[in-house]
Amino acid sequence: MCLAIPGKIESFVENSDPKMGTVNFGGIRKTVCMEMLPEANVNDYVIVHVGFAISIIDEEEAKETLRMLSEAGELKRDLGE
Repeated sequence: MCLAIPGKIESFVENSDPKMGTVNFGGIRKTVCMEMLPEANVNDYVIVHVGFAISIIDEEEAKETLRMLSEAGELKRDLGE
């Protein structure tokens, strides 16, 4: 299954083209493309689908979704960890 998963932006990769950032998915960190969200900032929560941040999401909604995915064992499976 291919999910869009929420995560918190921790940092941006300097001088990258396309714009890239490190996103934390409940303890699992991945580098993702941030090109579609030029307005995103560090500490924002974003929805990531196939390596691309596609929208900014509310913090509480993101945390609840991460909690449910973690409890179901889906988070590590879908992120390849």
